[in-house]
This record gives sequence, C-alpha cells and structure tokens, in this order.
Amino acid sequence: MKTVILDVATPADSMAAFVRAWKTGKSEKSARISFATPELLWQVLTAKRWELLKALCGAGPVSIREAARRVGRDVKAVHGDVTALLNAGVLDRAVGGGIVFPYEAVKVEFLLQAA
Repeated sequence: MKTVILDVATPADSMAAFVRAWKTGKSEKSARISFATPELLWQVLTAKRWELLKALCGAGPVSIREAARRVGRDVKAVHGDVTALLNAGVLDRAVGGGIVFPYEAVKVEFLLQAA
C-alpha cells in the first residue's frame, strides 16, 4: 500500500532527512510531506480538503468536476481547494489533465508538547 505521511518538521529537520537519504542511498519507506508548523498543516488541510483527499485516495487521475461530484460540492469551491492542495504539494497534476492523489493511505504525525 502506497502511504504518505503528513508531518510537522522544521526546514532544518527536513533537510537533514534529505541529506541522510542522499548519503546512504536509502529512502524512507513512505513518502513524506512536511509542514513547518501545526498551524500551517491545519491551514492547508481544512475539513473540506480532508474530505476531498479521502475521496481521491487510491482513485487514480480524475477531473476536478469528477472530484466535486464525489464529494457532493460545487466545482468552483472544489477548484479552490484543489489549487491550495496543488500549491502545497499534496496533490499532483495528472498526465493528460485532471488531478491525482497518488497514495492509498494517509498518516498524519505531529507532537503537541507542554510549553
């Protein structure tokens, strides 16, 4: 199963993981998309966008119109959410048009600590 991990990591931590993979030649078992802060993660992953990702998980390439149909929303609103997710690197443009979420599962990781 192709899984993506959405996490909170500083740019320095993300770069260190990249350098470690580059030097060892071993990538992580799962794809990872990191956000600088928990607030940024929740700004990008609103409830409506999370619903959209659930509908696109494992679906392959679909048009924005089809994505809107699957979540029961109007095309214009879904287009705005798709644009935000494309800009954040969560969705990809499909070859031949449309969009694709190339994962079958999503795992969200972040740690809340006392100040």
